[in-house]
This record gives sequence, structure tokens and C-alpha cells, in this order.
Amino acid sequence: MQLDQFISIPDQRRVVDAIGDAEKMTSGEIRVHLTPKCGDDVMKAAIKTFDHLKMYKTRHRNAVLIYMAFESRKFAILGDAGINAVVPEGYWEGEKDTLLMHLKQNDPATGLCKVIASVGEKLKDFFPIEDDDENELSNEISYEE
Repeated sequence: MQLDQFISIPDQRRVVDAIGDAEKMTSGEIRVHLTPKCGDDVMKAAIKTFDHLKMYKTRHRNAVLIYMAFESRKFAILGDAGINAVVPEGYWEGEKDTLLMHLKQNDPATGLCKVIASVGEKLKDFFPIEDDDENELSNEISYEE
């Protein structure tokens, strides 16, 4: 399955726009990475992708990766050290539940957009936008076949 069969091109644009909107409120960074398949350990694959995308290089270590292996039907949400130090216990599980609900409804774009908006709000609470804020990471969806 190709990426545009999983998420249409207009829906991909919705996701990228949601990232841009969320990041207008925070110095945090959000990325979405899609791939058809991953091995048994989705978190291990997400960590590898987080490192490959150099998401740990943000000034406040406040990047969040939403990693999805759509043919394997697995996903993970991974926050860097700065955000993980301040979000309440169980926060990421709640975001995963939101995304899972929309995946079950075959509406991944809406699920991604809702999670991105929620993560943006949480990042804003702990890492508000700064006067000298730079977009440290691309807002585009990264994809590997």
C-alpha cells in the first residue's frame, strides 16, 4: 500500500497544517513518520526513527514523534526527555487511545490531527512559544517504504 492509499494527499496536507498550527503556540516540535511495516517492537522502530530524524537536537528536548507502521497496524507516540519530564503519567496512553479510535474508524488523518492539536496544547503548557522561536524540525510527514 502506498502512502496516498493510507492517507490521501489532501489529508496529508491537513496533517501538515495541523502540525503548523500546533507549533504556533509552542517552542515544541511535532513530527509524523509513516512507514508501511515495522518489526515486532514498534517502540524500538520509533526510537530508531526519532534518532534518524535527529529529533533529539531541539533546544529544549521537547520534540514529539508520532510513528505509524500502517500495514503492520502498529504505532507509537514518543516524546523527548524534556517533554517526558513534565507530562503527567499516562498522558501518552491517552493520546494513543484517541489515535486508535480513529484508526478503527478508518480515519487516520482525523486521528492524527486531533492528537497533534492535543499534543500542541500540552507542549504550550510547558514550552510556550518564545520570541526567538525557530521551526527546528520539518513539519512535513516523513515516509519510508
